[in-house]
Amino acid sequence: MPINELRSIATFAKTAELGSLRRAAEAQGMTPQAASQALAQLEQHLGVRLFHRTTRSMSLTDEGRQFLEAALPALAGMQRALEMTRRAKDDIAGPLRIVGPRSVFTPVLWPLLDEFCRRYPDVQPDVQLDDRIGNWVEDRVDVGFRVGASAAEGVIARKLFPLQLIVCAAPTYLQKHGAPQSLNDLAKHKCSAFRHAGTGRILPWYVKVDGDLVEHHVVPALILNDEAIETEAVLAGHVIASLTGVAAAAHIRSGRLVPLLTQHVADSSSVFIYYGSRAAQPTRVRAFIDLAVERVASNPAYVLGAGELAAAEARGARRTIPAPREIRHSQRALSS
Repeated sequence: MPINELRSIATFAKTAELGSLRRAAEAQGMTPQAASQALAQLEQHLGVRLFHRTTRSMSLTDEGRQFLEAALPALAGMQRALEMTRRAKDDIAGPLRIVGPRSVFTPVLWPLLDEFCRRYPDVQPDVQLDDRIGNWVEDRVDVGFRVGASAAEGVIARKLFPLQLIVCAAPTYLQKHGAPQSLNDLAKHKCSAFRHAGTGRILPWYVKVDGDLVEHHVVPALILNDEAIETEAVLAGHVIASLTGVAAAAHIRSGRLVPLLTQHVADSSSVFIYYGSRAAQPTRVRAFIDLAVERVASNPAYVLGAGELAAAEARGARRTIPAPREIRHSQRALSS
């Protein structure tokens, strides 16, 4: 029903209730002229007169009385629906649909989700993690996360933190094989590669060279499509990998991983939170967005500064320089 018809019917019902077009206009926050026009449009649309009018009073015609009896139940039902929706918007309860990438965001999402569920136990989060990019509108998403701002129309995106790509190895790997001194040296090492879940493509490593983001292709000794398992493979000393700051930062700070070739760390991509209208969010959605921004935006747990990376690389190099005999043995093993 077009909104002008709905307004006209509501004006008609309120006029019948109050017996005055002027009072009906005041009750609905309209001017008398607008109320009179709305009533005239309804009568013209129906092709009947709904009121007998005099200069002092208004009374329903037979057609007007019949129309009012038929319209009142529907108007009452619509009023209940409006009131229920307003209450639901203000309640921190109900379903909350969240989407995000599986390979990058899981370590970030769980602490956030854990705190939110403890604060608001009446909300029912429905979380879908997938590296494929779906349709934000068709999937009825309340809040989404992704690497890069969403291109969906009408979606608001807010940057949370830059996504670093850091070449890393475990001290045990470096003790056996030494550390690459340049990107070209990676050809002599066992490297892992990541297979994109959506395309099946084996991704190159993305590195920064002279300020530009470039692709560096490695010959993979291990191929995975899950960063958590890839991180475990690096921690176990099997391979060198290009890991996100989300996966690597805590391990680098603890010394379990050593950053390598830190002058080539790529940070041109960022993690964004995205959502719909700023003004029309249900309270539960707004509460989750606010908590996500508070806890995740610019969080140093997921980003390492250039100085911190360089210091960790130098510290790791001092701890893991292999003896010459070990280097020769490692080179023979890699060439066999």
